Amino acid sequence: MARTGARSSAIMAAGTMVSRLLGFVKTMLLAIAIGASTTAGNVFALANTLPNLIYVLVAAGVFNAVLVPQIIKASKKPDGGADYISRLLSLAVIGLFVITAIVVLCARPIITIMANGWSPEKIDFGTTFALWCFPQIFFYGLYTVVGQILNARGAFGAYMWAPVLNNLVAIVSLLVFIFMFGSWGTAHHDPSNWNAHKTFWLAGMATIGVAAQALILFIPLKALKLGLGIKLGWRGIGLGTAARIGSWTLATGVVANLSFLFLARIATKPEGAQQDFSHPIAGNNVLDQSTMLYQLPHGVIGLSIATVLFNQMSRFADENDDASLVQTLSRGLRVASVATIFCAVALVVYAGPVGMLFGGGDPAQGAVIGQVISIIALGGPFLTIAFMMGRAFYAHEDAKTPMINQAISAVIVIVLGFAVGKLPPQYIVFCLAALYALQNILATLLFHRGLRRWLGDYDLGSIVKTHLRVTISAIVAGVVGFVVLHLMGGAALDGFAWRNQITALVTILIGGLIMGAVYFCALRVFRVRELDSMLKPLMSRLGR
Repeated sequence: MARTGARSSAIMAAGTMVSRLLGFVKTMLLAIAIGASTTAGNVFALANTLPNLIYVLVAAGVFNAVLVPQIIKASKKPDGGADYISRLLSLAVIGLFVITAIVVLCARPIITIMANGWSPEKIDFGTTFALWCFPQIFFYGLYTVVGQILNARGAFGAYMWAPVLNNLVAIVSLLVFIFMFGSWGTAHHDPSNWNAHKTFWLAGMATIGVAAQALILFIPLKALKLGLGIKLGWRGIGLGTAARIGSWTLATGVVANLSFLFLARIATKPEGAQQDFSHPIAGNNVLDQSTMLYQLPHGVIGLSIATVLFNQMSRFADENDDASLVQTLSRGLRVASVATIFCAVALVVYAGPVGMLFGGGDPAQGAVIGQVISIIALGGPFLTIAFMMGRAFYAHEDAKTPMINQAISAVIVIVLGFAVGKLPPQYIVFCLAALYALQNILATLLFHRGLRRWLGDYDLGSIVKTHLRVTISAIVAGVVGFVVLHLMGGAALDGFAWRNQITALVTILIGGLIMGAVYFCALRVFRVRELDSMLKPLMSRLGR
């Protein structure tokens, strides 16, 4: 089972890696097309990010944490769970359609609430984007529901590879946008020279990409031959347990994401004050880009491992096998740390050149992005740790503990976020980045407390030893990477690393390869066995 899980994790990680790399290309093209710290960049970022945030607020937690254990249980029935899954899928589609319709009708009030200090012109601009982007909510939900059905049946690959199609659609549309209308550097796109054609190729195609990501999953779903169909009767089929757990999970999602939306609103404040500054200041788009980057290790490695292990932990919990559940959780935490800790250190060291890539090649914007990245990256490893710990509770059908932990975290974050909102605009996003990192650390501590109460010793000694060895190895590699960065002109804005996006990319590639080699050697010196657990599936696939 461990070998099968490792192979599935490798397939998922490969799909996520390709998707994230294409996502980086998309983000770089977006910065070239409309800028990073610009009015068009910030307004579109808000409108295009809100559908995902709203979906996560109202439904994502329920779908992600509840569906898999329930589908695994239903699969033991004579029909393989076909009737249960059909009714669950039908209910989800109807609910998503109603939620999406309501949100689209409320597009302008939502933009008005989320835009902190924006002028009426910018709110009109954001509302136009929102009307095109908000239908993404339906397709995000459809993608998650169908993907979790596939995951519960052991078909993991498609769920992680589907976003590749989304990013390809976005990349093509942005290239068309730049070809037809010019880049931000040549056309300076803003509300005064915007038109409907630009809106379609930017916002309309973004929604088409998300729709394609969801709809393509019906191909592998059909291949499972489950005999699914539209069924609208939901009484007496065992949805009571799902509803009970789902209510707690929904409450957790509401609490978590209301606090996140509160922080997102604060992040729009610098855009309202941008005209008072002669240089770029970090706004909501910069925070979104930095969040995407620091979450990369979690999305590629942590999420891939956790998705497979969640199935295993759900089965062990159903069999009341706590010892196997602990072993699975410990293995996941230790293996994931090999990637997440190194990536966090690498992001801190090479934050400047990375900022150049996503700042459209402008050193001023690149420096601002890099500074935010170097702060938020510190919370990356804790994001994966907290996520895996939370999955252990959901596998045991305990959604109450995550809810309590999230409520405690949300109260602290809202209080600190309110204080951050009172700071001068040029400091707000930097403090929000630190708050994001702090939130992940706090979540880890809260889940640790819950696991100790529930399971006692969950192999904490082995987990801590592995993390310490990995951290020391990553720091050694980081020191070498820092020296390489300085040798390549990373210490001054007129150095090689800061000339343009190509030199920044060369710096990252050379420095990253050297850092990776040093890290690999350090892991061997400190005898981190979990490295082999990550490499074996990859090496076996390359061998074949």
